[in-house]
Amino acid sequence: MSGHALDPTAVPVADAATRLPLGGLLALACAGFITILTEALPAGLLSPMSADLGVSRALVGQLVTIYALGSLVAALPMTALTRRWPRRPLLLTAIAGFVVVNTITAISHHYGVMLVARFCAGISAGLLWSLVAGYASRMVVPQLQGRAIAVAMVGTPLALSLGIPAGTLLGQTIGWRWAFALMSILSVGLLVWARLALPPLPAPGAAAQQPLGNVLRLRGMRTALLTMFLYVLAHNVLYTYIEPFAALSGAAAWLDRLLLVFGVAALVGIWITGLLVDRWLRELVIASTVAFALSAVAFGLWPGSTWVLVAGTVVWGVSFGGVATQFQTAVARRADEAGDIAQSFVVTGWNLAIALAGILGGVMLETVGERWLPAILLVLLLATLVVVLRQPRAWEPIAH
Repeated sequence: MSGHALDPTAVPVADAATRLPLGGLLALACAGFITILTEALPAGLLSPMSADLGVSRALVGQLVTIYALGSLVAALPMTALTRRWPRRPLLLTAIAGFVVVNTITAISHHYGVMLVARFCAGISAGLLWSLVAGYASRMVVPQLQGRAIAVAMVGTPLALSLGIPAGTLLGQTIGWRWAFALMSILSVGLLVWARLALPPLPAPGAAAQQPLGNVLRLRGMRTALLTMFLYVLAHNVLYTYIEPFAALSGAAAWLDRLLLVFGVAALVGIWITGLLVDRWLRELVIASTVAFALSAVAFGLWPGSTWVLVAGTVVWGVSFGGVATQFQTAVARRADEAGDIAQSFVVTGWNLAIALAGILGGVMLETVGERWLPAILLVLLLATLVVVLRQPRAWEPIAH
């Protein structure tokens, strides 16, 4: 990939598609699918990975943490350093990173080597997530940008609803190493598909390249990012350690089906958000927070109940499904033309929450035990609700 030179073959903006280029958009969606699956798969395979590697379940949980740290470290610097680079080679580089790191994860028997590989995987993810939304929106005329981004982002709910349960089941039946090996094979196929289906776009224009600090100081930006951070931190404390918590009610043997229930419920949440987000953004954020908090209360009061676990997971999934769209919409309203830069803040905040959740949940698992995980969820969600209620103007559209 050549430094900062623009791609001379890039299609000009005037030639942007007047119909959705589904081949390219679905390639972006598959990239998101592999990214989410690579990140979250260890959460469904804590016990087999722990037994194979000879480390505790809490240490296996840190494989999610270190991945998030890689994304956290990479998102902002990568956005700043690659502003003038053509988009397609950059995106292909990120996808190629998953081929390498998932292969290393599949064959390594050394926990330290696996930590390094997972950190590098997080770097690839941070770069990829900083590119996907902007790439999708620039492939089409302005009237189609919302739908283009929606198609490009569909890989996330599909990974949650189908990919992670399927990967968990695969890991439990034929071995967790084969689950990671399969993702390497899929990434190779995606490299070819993306190279053929994605147009060669140049770097964003000068209007989108303002200093990072200016974007962060936009009215309401910090409120939206703080709300997102608190909610995602609460979610990942439970999601990362869902296996030991589910075992309290005897659900460890069918964890794959429980994760499938969560993922399908998340799809419902995304659908509801898509219908209402333009008019009722703040109300959706409040409803998502309150619903998740009610699930946390139920989990804490009846940790050994299978019915409460399933019903609470449904409510949790619906409430979580739309929050990425809700927070991305809020940040986009703040950022306007600086959308790529704002996206890097979203990636950074989201992955900082994931990283801290892995540490916080691991400490609780090793000290007070998994039955107390819902208590920390409730504290974090109440803090989220306070931020949303005290800053109503942060969720309003801004006229530029």
